[in-house]
Amino acid sequence: MQIVVSNQCLVFRLWLQCPCVLRALITLLLIANYFCPSARAAQKPNVLLICVDDLKPVLGCYGDKLVKSPNIDRLAARSVQLDRAFCNQAVCAPSRNALLTGLRPQTLGIYDLGTNFRRARPDAVTLPQLFKQNGWHTEGMGKIFHVGHGNHEDPASWSLPHWTANVIAYASPASKAKSGLTREEALFANQPAQGLPRGAAWESADVPDHALPDGALADHAIERLRAAKEKPDEPFFLAVGFVKPHLPFVAPKKYWDLYDRSAFKLAEVRTPPEGAPSYAPQFGGELRQYSDIPDVGPLNDDLQRTLIHGYHAAVSYMDAQLGRVLAELDRLGLASNTIIVLWGDHGWHLGDHSIWCKHTNYEQAAHIPLLVAAPGLKAGVKSGSLVETVDIYPTLCELAGLPAPAGLDGRSFVPTLRDPAAPTKDHTIHVYPRNAPGKGPVIGRAIRTERYRLVEWKKIGEPAATAELELYDYEADPLERKNLAAAQPEIVAQLRALLAKHPEAKPQISGALPAKKAGVPPK
Repeated sequence: MQIVVSNQCLVFRLWLQCPCVLRALITLLLIANYFCPSARAAQKPNVLLICVDDLKPVLGCYGDKLVKSPNIDRLAARSVQLDRAFCNQAVCAPSRNALLTGLRPQTLGIYDLGTNFRRARPDAVTLPQLFKQNGWHTEGMGKIFHVGHGNHEDPASWSLPHWTANVIAYASPASKAKSGLTREEALFANQPAQGLPRGAAWESADVPDHALPDGALADHAIERLRAAKEKPDEPFFLAVGFVKPHLPFVAPKKYWDLYDRSAFKLAEVRTPPEGAPSYAPQFGGELRQYSDIPDVGPLNDDLQRTLIHGYHAAVSYMDAQLGRVLAELDRLGLASNTIIVLWGDHGWHLGDHSIWCKHTNYEQAAHIPLLVAAPGLKAGVKSGSLVETVDIYPTLCELAGLPAPAGLDGRSFVPTLRDPAAPTKDHTIHVYPRNAPGKGPVIGRAIRTERYRLVEWKKIGEPAATAELELYDYEADPLERKNLAAAQPEIVAQLRALLAKHPEAKPQISGALPAKKAGVPPK
C-alpha cells in the first residue's frame, strides 16, 4: 500500500509541475479513461481455459512422432510448455476439483466421482467464481466440473447457465443400445444404469465433426467468443471442456484415416512393476464396461492396437475442434489480451504394465500436458520445472492481477512462466485410493520429484510404519520396471520426510450433493 501511495504522490507532483494547458489535457484524459469502461476493461485480460478429458502428453509438441495434433502444437509455439506437470489424482472429478478449487483431493476428502466438492467446502470460491466476483463474465461449457455418477454442475461459478455436451455419444445406431441409453450414457446423465446394455468402445463413422459432442462444443464456443467481442467493456473467463479422447473412442472416420494402423507399437512393458503391491495397478475396469471388451483377462494384440488407434483418432478429432476455437479467437482480435491455458485432467495408460485407462499413481496416469500463453510471456519455450494442477488457480490469479484466496494448496508458477529455468517447487503430490486385500481401504499418497516417485500406501490415520511403499527412479528406470523401495532406504527416507510435511489425507466424506442443490451450500 505504501508503494501505491508514494507512486500516486509522485504522479501528483509531476502533474503540478506541468504547464497549465498540458495539465488540463492530462486531466481530461484521466477523466475520459475513468468514465470509459472499455479502457479500464482492457487492463483486465480475458481467460480461455481449455480442459481436455483423459489427454496424456501424446502430442507433437511433447515429442510424439505419430500423433496428428497440429493445432495444439501451434498453441505450444505461442505458449510456455510445462514438461513436468502432474495431476493431483488420476480420475476426473477429484482432478477437476483440484483445478477449480485449488485444493488437493486429500484436503477435501473427496476421491470419488459422485461427491460434490461443496459437501466438503460449502463456501469454497471456485476459480471461475473468483473471476466472476471481480468483474469477469464467466461461462462454462462442455466438461468442466465432473457431471455424472451423481455429481452435478456448480451454478455459482458461472454468469450464465452451464452449456452441457454429452460425454458419451455415438453417431452410428450400431454402436448404441437398441432403445434408450447405454449403461455409460446413463451414468454420465445421472440416470439409473442398472440393467442397461453396454455401448461400443470405439466408433469410426463417416459423419461431419459437428455430429459429435466436441464438434458441437466448438460451434458453441465460437458463438460465445463472438458474443464476447460485442461486449469489449466486459472481460471474459471462458472455460471450454472437450470430452475426447475419453472413452468411447468415437471420432469421425477421417480422423481414423489419418493413421497407419500398422505403425502403432504395443507397450514395451506389459507386466506390473516388479515388487509393487498387488493392488497398486489396475487392469481396465472402466474399459471393460464396453460391449466389445472382454470382462476379464488380457486383451489380444489386435484389440490393443485398435484401442491405441482409437485414442489417437480421438485426440486428432479434439485437436481439430480446438483449432477452430483458437482460429476464431485470433480472427476476432481477442488473442492479444487473452490468457490461454490448455490442461489435461490426467494421463491415460495404453497397455503399459497391462494397464488401461487411468486410476493409478504411475507416470502414465499422473503426467499431464499443460500449456500457458499470456500477454507478456515468451512464446514457444519449454520448462522442466515441477508443477501440479492445484498450482493453476493461484497462477491465473497472479496473471490476471487478482489476489488468490487464502488457504489454497497450490503455488503460483508465474516465476517459472517468466523464466522457464526457475523452479516453482521441488516436488508434487498426488493420491489414489484402493481396496487392499486383507486391509480394506487404503490410500496411496505419492510424491514426485524430478527424479523419483514414492508412493506410500496405508490406511488413513494409521502409523507410517504400517505402509507399503513403491519407489521408482525415472533416470535409471523410466518405464517403472522395478519397485526400488527395499533397495534404496536412504532415498525412501528423504522422500517420506518431504511427504510428512503435508497433512495426513482426510477420509472420503459421504453423501453426494442432490441435483437440485448443486452449487448451493448444503445444510
